[in-house]
Amino acid sequence: MKKLLALALASLLTASVALAQTTLTVGLFEPLNEHLDRVMDLFIAEHPGVTLDVRTLGYADHHDALVTYLATGSGAPDVVAIEIGYIARFVAEGGLRDLSSEPFSADQYEDLFVQYAWAQGRTADGRQIALPTDIGPGVMYYRRDHLETTGWTIEDVVSSIDNYIQYGRDLKAIDVYLVASAASVADALIRSDVPAGSGIYFDADGRPLLNSERFLDAARVAKTIRDEGLDAEIGSWSNEWYEAFRTGTTATELSGAWLGGHLQTWMAPETAGLWGASVIPDERLLSWGGSFYGIPNQTPAEKLDLAWELVKFLTIRPDIQLQAFKSINAFPALPSTYDDPMFDEPLEFLANQPARQLFANVAENIPGVLTFPGDMVAQEIWNSALTEVLNEGRDIQEALDEAQSLVERRVRR
Repeated sequence: MKKLLALALASLLTASVALAQTTLTVGLFEPLNEHLDRVMDLFIAEHPGVTLDVRTLGYADHHDALVTYLATGSGAPDVVAIEIGYIARFVAEGGLRDLSSEPFSADQYEDLFVQYAWAQGRTADGRQIALPTDIGPGVMYYRRDHLETTGWTIEDVVSSIDNYIQYGRDLKAIDVYLVASAASVADALIRSDVPAGSGIYFDADGRPLLNSERFLDAARVAKTIRDEGLDAEIGSWSNEWYEAFRTGTTATELSGAWLGGHLQTWMAPETAGLWGASVIPDERLLSWGGSFYGIPNQTPAEKLDLAWELVKFLTIRPDIQLQAFKSINAFPALPSTYDDPMFDEPLEFLANQPARQLFANVAENIPGVLTFPGDMVAQEIWNSALTEVLNEGRDIQEALDEAQSLVERRVRR
């Protein structure tokens, strides 16, 4: 009996040592690492003996590396962050575990999240490959000084797309552009009014939609803006884009709510008080960005439970999402956080507008849009067709009919 007891105690000691030596690797892109740095000690306190090995890269480098890791079946961290723009690629190419299945059973948490964010991490065949942590409700940032100069109110500007374009014509008279790029307006239009059960680029049955009326209308609006010289023809994330924000040569920008944090902290901090936030013209409801956490297939079986605990820690807990909102302006995917007093706080950068209330209202009303394996291919083909329309004067119907055919050939249902 003593010998058996000794063996049992030795076994428990061995298990304890093994637990103490457990290291979970986490792959992040900036600035998610800043948030994890702030909450890491809490996770470790709740899981004694565990250490986190955080590997951080820039946005593009992180995702490029992750694509390689998942394609080759080795090298991936145990838990990975994924931006919404890459979700479709991993749906198409695989490599991430289905969190709806055992032992995760993630579907029990679906009602905790805003509807559309949950849908973005779900495949058309019902697999949940990632859980949302932050979201990008679509809004329009605008310069208050240009509104005052032209005599417009923001309510009138956003009441319709036609009014938005007319505002651009009045801005042109004072040598100010309506928007950096007409393409961003088209992007907003294709992301909104998506039929229920559909994706942005494919219908519920997987048929491409690139020559549907939604895409044709988006291209027509963008072409009007470009042909009338109402956009600055500046690409996003360029030095010219940042300079336009600093100097006020553009009056509006359609984007995710996250742009306000970038404007305040590094793009144009000197413009504090000159900006406001509004709904998208025509009160279009759409998503523009967001981050997720997933678990690669190659994560060792002995680490799955702990990996899942970290994913849940970073996604389903209101206190952790609110901390991310405070530290890196990552807008929470959990509606339960929207009652927090910080959502009523006036934002000094936006002339004391309590804009978080706007962001929350938009987030709760965006309809769910499914993710399809061919989304990245379709997006690439759409962007190319739109460029030909805007820069080369190609006929819209012709360009989108060809785009439709290209997607049909390259994407199998």
